[in-house]
Amino acid sequence: MANKLISEIPLPKSIANVFSARNISTAKDALSLTEFELMELLDVGLTEVRSALSQISEIVAPPYQTALSLMEQRFQNEHLGGHFPTGLKGLDAALCGGIPFGVLTELVGPAGIGKTQFCLKLSLLASLPTNYGGLDGRVIYIDVESKFSSRRLLEIGLRSFPEIFQMKEMAQEMAGRILVLRPTSLAEFTQSLEQIKVSLLQNQVKMLVIDSMAALVSGEHEQGARRQQTLSWHISFIKSLAEFSRIPVVVTNQVRSRNHDDASRYSFQVQSRDGAIETPMQYDSHLVAALGIQWAHAVTTRLVLEAKSGERFIKVAKSPISPPLAFPFHITSSGISLLSDDGKEVMGPEINAIHCQGSFPQTLDAGHNEIMNFGMEGLH
Repeated sequence: MANKLISEIPLPKSIANVFSARNISTAKDALSLTEFELMELLDVGLTEVRSALSQISEIVAPPYQTALSLMEQRFQNEHLGGHFPTGLKGLDAALCGGIPFGVLTELVGPAGIGKTQFCLKLSLLASLPTNYGGLDGRVIYIDVESKFSSRRLLEIGLRSFPEIFQMKEMAQEMAGRILVLRPTSLAEFTQSLEQIKVSLLQNQVKMLVIDSMAALVSGEHEQGARRQQTLSWHISFIKSLAEFSRIPVVVTNQVRSRNHDDASRYSFQVQSRDGAIETPMQYDSHLVAALGIQWAHAVTTRLVLEAKSGERFIKVAKSPISPPLAFPFHITSSGISLLSDDGKEVMGPEINAIHCQGSFPQTLDAGHNEIMNFGMEGLH
């Protein structure tokens, strides 16, 4: 709008002619000068200059929006920029509807906590018809660590939606909508990204799952700045996929031990009587998300899956629309279920802490690795 021609703005003819005579042809030209510079250049009074600038600004400036109007727009465009329900009532309420469209959602936690179980359930839900709360489309599932289990997927479906999965043909159709890729290296994954972008349109893909991004990067030999540069490209591309396709993109991440530099930046450290800094290891909060700060800034929503005293929790650690809440959960034959829909607000440094304290049951069917699908050829 700054390049809008002065001749297209309904100014009084006398002042418009003066602008034209002085080669001030666009709104940007006029607004780049001060009132006194225009008075001197146009040889007109302050009143005329202020009136002209007011009219020009009113035409080219974007209209303001209230919080109410933005909220109304969100509801009107829910199919483009809304949220996909996870089926976990309390979590969906906290996230204003579920997993957001068009951005990255990260699931981070220690091994065996339930990240893949969550991804399986989300993939299944996305494949379901809309009258069952699904997206009625395909899912691209990038299975880096060979943890995808078609047997477990069908078990979750049978327990959650028996009316669909008890019928063999319907069960095969739902499972056939989930396209599983297993890249063996970051280079192979990189080569498939452009193909995935095309497939998002051609194959009616409604969700992208990467399980896990950290495993892809950790298998590479590059270190330090060079690894971060490589990761930066992938972060940008995956974010562009989310924005381009307007679908939920779910990425799992691993945890690593906090090093000395990390520890010095976290407020949960306590000071001993002699003034030394101590980290309260008995709470096992020495774990942090892998992939670093650049990745952390790239994700819009971070859900931490953790365990404390033998109980599992899903924690909303980062979200532009939700307070930091923790929900207790367990894993059953029908997938992840919340033990309570009332989230407990998390305060202070506990928001970023990742616990793996005490023993907890291993996730179901961890050993099944069958693929009921097509590999790369399923994307053509």
